[in-house]
Amino acid sequence: MKSRRKSIILLLVSALMLTLVLGGCQDSPASTTPAPTTAAVQATKAPDPTKAPDGGGGQPAQLTDFKDSPVLASKGLPPVKDRLPSDYKFTNEIPESQMKYEVGTYGGVLRTVTSAPDWDADVFVMNNEPLLNTPGILGDTITGNVLKDYKVSDDQKTFTFSMRKGMKWSDGKPVTTEDVRFTVEDILNDPELTPIFPVWLRGGGEADAAPMKLEVVDDLNFKLTFDRPYGGILIRFAIQGWRGYTELIRPAHYLKQFHKKYTPLDKLEPLIKQAGFQPGEWFNLFNDKDITNWELANKKAVGFPVLYPWMMTKSTESLTTYERNPYYFKVDTAGNQLPYIDSIQSTLVQDIEMVGLKTIAGEVDFSRESAALIKMPLYRENEKNGYKALLANMHVTPTDIFLNETFNDPNWQKVVQDVRFRKALSLALNRKEIIDTIYYGFAKPGSIEDPTFDLAAANKLLDEMGLTKGADGKRLGPDGKVFTIPFEVGAQAPDIVPLTQLIVEMWKQLGLNVTMKTIDQTLWTTRNTNNELQATMIWTHTPLWYMGDWGTQLWGAQWDLWRTSGGKNGQEPPADIKNLYKMINDAAAAKPEDAKKKVAEIKQVMKDKVYYFIPITEVKQPLIVNAKLHNIPNDTSFAIGANFSGEQFFFSK
Repeated sequence: MKSRRKSIILLLVSALMLTLVLGGCQDSPASTTPAPTTAAVQATKAPDPTKAPDGGGGQPAQLTDFKDSPVLASKGLPPVKDRLPSDYKFTNEIPESQMKYEVGTYGGVLRTVTSAPDWDADVFVMNNEPLLNTPGILGDTITGNVLKDYKVSDDQKTFTFSMRKGMKWSDGKPVTTEDVRFTVEDILNDPELTPIFPVWLRGGGEADAAPMKLEVVDDLNFKLTFDRPYGGILIRFAIQGWRGYTELIRPAHYLKQFHKKYTPLDKLEPLIKQAGFQPGEWFNLFNDKDITNWELANKKAVGFPVLYPWMMTKSTESLTTYERNPYYFKVDTAGNQLPYIDSIQSTLVQDIEMVGLKTIAGEVDFSRESAALIKMPLYRENEKNGYKALLANMHVTPTDIFLNETFNDPNWQKVVQDVRFRKALSLALNRKEIIDTIYYGFAKPGSIEDPTFDLAAANKLLDEMGLTKGADGKRLGPDGKVFTIPFEVGAQAPDIVPLTQLIVEMWKQLGLNVTMKTIDQTLWTTRNTNNELQATMIWTHTPLWYMGDWGTQLWGAQWDLWRTSGGKNGQEPPADIKNLYKMINDAAAAKPEDAKKKVAEIKQVMKDKVYYFIPITEVKQPLIVNAKLHNIPNDTSFAIGANFSGEQFFFSK
């Protein structure tokens, strides 16, 4: 045990030392890539902001005087008061216990870095605008955001929403219920654009329920009606799945030019050809031009009307630029239109290690997604480069372990579908060693399953199953051949590979043949989609009660496909799995105050059945921020909650 832990520690230390050496090389990529180091700390003070009197309920009174960033002065825009909705929204509502809010100053360029083409998780979260909001991402309170407010019928089937009067897209066009009607009727209910109506927008979020019905009341009010109670739709509109406002509100004035209902097909054909599609494929053209929330960091988003604080204005192979949205709908308590920071620059680098190099070199102003506890000593050692390495709470369990019970191999299925096998593997997980070795003590054993470490009990369960050992000491499967657990993992997070290596060694002690192979993220996604992964590791949202993220698509891929397709695809699951799905659906449909009890019942089933492994929880997550960046929530917050409040960030001089 001690020798294994020592080897893992040496592996981690070697990686850190290599990073230090590379970071000091004058010809390293981190030192040859230019970065706007001066722009990142320049700021222009907003003209004498004055905090508004208290208007009750913790909100300021109605404002009459508004200000905007000086960079907009030469743009020929209408006055800021005319660019804001009359129902403007005050900041992102980070709970007072998590952040000491300051009225900020305008200016600066926020630098981020990513190793994924057309994707930057930190920009994605920072730029996100959901339909509703849940302060601090906890899900206990749900307030208005893009939508002003809402009302719920007593039977939890009808939801009435109000929009913000005078709200505008980033190109200055009004946002009204026509955008909602267009999205629901002409996109979601058009079989050429949406062949399968989204399950989560059906009654109760269930595949066999009817699609939601839209009733437009007037320009600013609309109703959604479901055939089953669906109190859980509110948390889904607020944060679950990071769907954003585009699920219900898309710029009709812009997208109608690519829709055959509004533009004759013969006029679309030149555009279809230019885009590289076959004649008549207007739906492919439309989908290519339409930018959903998950595509906000895709280079196709340049010029697309948005409601985000920043809009993409330029994207090259290595650098994507976002500039402030002059029609953004939020203000601070002094009437300053947000965001404070004028632009974001996202740099694409070769791999996640290069992300770390640029971070410790001080060339990044905000990093959450790629920051890892195993590199915390390195971050702290290099704070002299102008950043702060903070610790906040992680909103996910970062390294959950999955065995795909529906992988197409009868011998595999017979073993992994036996709960005794899964319990044996759980008993062989030394959680204390995991916490001490990989997370430096900044985590706790997972609470959903029994954290007991007992190799003797684990071996006894495997013996009871008849998994005898061959002459080489390796256990044999039902077919008489060596039983193998082949891990395939990506690099979605820096701790996945070293922890998988540790798990491999732990499970080998049971006489199991356990292997590990690293693959790139694209291949990992493809193999997961095709039911080709047998064993893997990745994060889930398990600690957040409302996410309903129980890893079902990983530990029972074909069963989950059956569930989400309404029984049309995949494999029909056994009765106990169907019952679990019903519990998950009931929790998703319930109003928040009832859902927590239902989630507790699901956790008990997970504890009894060990469908997947959650070795640790309550993990701390590093947050790397420019030392001059303000309005960063404290260590009692979720790191992603800090990321989510980017419109409030500002640089001090």
